[in-house]
Amino acid sequence: MTNTLTASIRDSKVARWGALGIVSFTMMAAYFFTDVMSPLKTMLETQNGWDSSDYGFFTSAYGWLNVFLLMLFFGGLILDKMGIRFTGIGAALVMVIGAGIKYYAISTPALGQVTLFGINSQVMIASIGFAIFGVGCEVSGITVSKVIVKWFKGHELATAMGIQVALARVGTAFALFFTVPIAEAFHSISAPIAMGGVALCAGLIAFFIYNSMDRKLEKQDSLTVKDSTEESFKMSDVKMILTNKGFWLIALLCVMFYSCVFPFLKFATDFMVNKFHVAYSLAGIIPGILPFGTILLTPLFGGIYDKKGKGATIMIIGACILLFVHLVFTVPFLNNWILAVALMVLLGVGFSLVPSAMWPSVAKIIPEKQLGTAYSLIFLIQNIGLMGVPFLIGKVLENYCKSFVDGKPVYDYTLVMAIFSSFALISIFVAIALKREDKKKGYGLEQKNAVED
Repeated sequence: MTNTLTASIRDSKVARWGALGIVSFTMMAAYFFTDVMSPLKTMLETQNGWDSSDYGFFTSAYGWLNVFLLMLFFGGLILDKMGIRFTGIGAALVMVIGAGIKYYAISTPALGQVTLFGINSQVMIASIGFAIFGVGCEVSGITVSKVIVKWFKGHELATAMGIQVALARVGTAFALFFTVPIAEAFHSISAPIAMGGVALCAGLIAFFIYNSMDRKLEKQDSLTVKDSTEESFKMSDVKMILTNKGFWLIALLCVMFYSCVFPFLKFATDFMVNKFHVAYSLAGIIPGILPFGTILLTPLFGGIYDKKGKGATIMIIGACILLFVHLVFTVPFLNNWILAVALMVLLGVGFSLVPSAMWPSVAKIIPEKQLGTAYSLIFLIQNIGLMGVPFLIGKVLENYCKSFVDGKPVYDYTLVMAIFSSFALISIFVAIALKREDKKKGYGLEQKNAVED
């Protein structure tokens, strides 16, 4: 049995890294489409008649179905019961459907002349499409996380998760860098959305390719040991997850940490224009530095976690960096664009540290057969932040931070950055509490991961 297990294709570096590359492409496309509207806030206001509240409402839609209808939770159950192949294809297909609805809305200006449920119809329909896409994107995320654990547990787990996160950030970086130039080149806000839709279709095809590898691996596993990951999950396992204090600390850290990063990126281009007076056509480049920085740093820090350990400590340091950056951004008179670039580089370091240790740590706290549901619950809690925070920021900007200069709206982001700073501060306290819990329960978060050559 041992000899057969040793011959598994997961022990081939080419095979497991190839599997990682395929599913990472799907997530890269997903992240591009998630952030493709982020640099377009100003265009949506000037060309489509949106305001900050409309934009915040639209951005919050990503989490509607995941939070209110618990679609992400059910996605995790489906993943643990039906397996990676079924769930992955289904999630990728849902992303494509949601993207198509969003493209239809943005490419149809006449929708902005009427209302739906008292809201601009273009905003509402685009939001519905984004909500559907959000279900597919988040379920794809937990599926890919389980794929990585399946192929890399006992190998370079944290490094692999770091690389997957880094490649996903490439999608975010491309969105921040290229969305405005594409929209201007085609004289259409919907052009970059269409390109994002094409990328999602390619990501769907990529997951079909991965499925052939997964079948081969599963067939090999069936010759050795019963795959409890796919067959032994029971509903009673949900209770076990929910009564695990370590799970709740990881989940709370996740929502606090990401609430001061992803929503910030949604408004970062507009922030650069209003505070640092960067030209709109170039403003997306500065926040685009953040995901590009994570491309190298997240796998690097993941490798450190694999070889040296100190996962909980890494998360504390990352959260402290986030707090420092947002506090400096809060100071009104510090408005030189060079400082903005430097802070974005530093934010990229913090943004790399926490995920590089947080996601692999889940596999130390939760048994593998429960991972799909555990990841889905963490992502569900994260989606509460990704839904509520952009909506809050949009309302704050519109009602408390807006003024007009020569008839054009301008925004003071001081209060907004103070809100982001508060989330970063909470994440520090949670990371410290997680380290203490690790000492009590012996999860091994400070220990290195087993790495085999």
